Amino acid sequence: MTEYPIIAFAALLFFVYGLFSKAAEKSVVTPPMVFVIIGVFASLLTVDFLNGGVKAPFIKIIAELALILVLFVDASTINLKALIKERRLPMRLLLIGLPFTMVLGTLIAIPLFPGVSIWLIVLMALILSPTDAALGQAVVTSELVPEKIRRAINVESGLNDGLALPPILVCLAVLAGGESHGAGLSYWGLFTLKQFVYGPVIGGLVGWFGGMLVDKASNREWMNHTFQSLAAVAIAILAFALAEMVHGNGFIAAFFAGLMLGTKTENIRERLKEFGEAESQAFVLSIFLLFGMILVPLAWQYWTLNAWIYAVLSLTVIRMLPVAVSLIGAKLPRFDVVFIGWFGPRGIASVLYLLLMIIKIGSEGFESVISVIVLTVLLSILLHGLTAVPFSKMYKGNM
Repeated sequence: MTEYPIIAFAALLFFVYGLFSKAAEKSVVTPPMVFVIIGVFASLLTVDFLNGGVKAPFIKIIAELALILVLFVDASTINLKALIKERRLPMRLLLIGLPFTMVLGTLIAIPLFPGVSIWLIVLMALILSPTDAALGQAVVTSELVPEKIRRAINVESGLNDGLALPPILVCLAVLAGGESHGAGLSYWGLFTLKQFVYGPVIGGLVGWFGGMLVDKASNREWMNHTFQSLAAVAIAILAFALAEMVHGNGFIAAFFAGLMLGTKTENIRERLKEFGEAESQAFVLSIFLLFGMILVPLAWQYWTLNAWIYAVLSLTVIRMLPVAVSLIGAKLPRFDVVFIGWFGPRGIASVLYLLLMIIKIGSEGFESVISVIVLTVLLSILLHGLTAVPFSKMYKGNM
């Protein structure tokens, strides 16, 4: 079995990094940084399974499971009551900043990539719009950073990947030739119903009923702690599978299952969260390893000057200007606005949506766009990882 070497390699990497993981938390070195860099060096070796590249069957399985768990866990960590009570900053970032980022990313890309399909340019801007707070974990855990700033960054990261998914799916449907399967409005009406109604409804019901049943079974001492934890993965996958069975979108269902999770008991919810985070972390770091091993070598030859320009703009102007606009009137100090704007890393959601794109429509003919996404994420992993600790410490001088 050609996969055994990579399985052994990945297991050894998890084990060795785990031995030093607590010590690494105090440094500027982040887990994604380590796994991506090691993946890039590993790509220089001749490994049989790499010949299949992104098309290798196990890549699809890992990518889909990772996306299911990431969407579920991100949504489940959001306290809806607290969000409604302290919604001012997160809602500005999500309802104003996120759409503005998508539009600005599209407008800047059009002159930089002449001849590229507008749908492909929009898709690139959409894929690069979600943020990943985990790339700058020190920011959301540092006591030096004000709690409202940490919460805003964390909530934005938890919800924007789910909000970006529906328009991404529309672009993929168009690029895959969806319009040829039906006639005009009737086709798109049915597509919208199945994808964006069935998914949320089924996911919400599964999450609510599943969480409620876990609560009841646990309170009556029918369910032990091990299976309380396992329920997180079961609910996420069940929501995905049921939605796909009726031609809804399983990823949207997984997101809404986490958002509407019906568990009210705090310690049970914490077990669900911890186990889900541990499982998703394993898949996420595996994806970062494969990102370095497969996607970076696939993309680097297409890194033109325009690709570098767009990647840098994506992490600065395209992110920071919409954040500044969305926070007008929020009465935040200028340093807070710049801080939130800079810490919008592009990470696992962008990688997983890129893999979803390649799985759905392939990579041939789309190399330039794929290369820009890969370059942007790679720069973000390095730059946001390196700046998280020192930038957080700058709050000492701004308090």
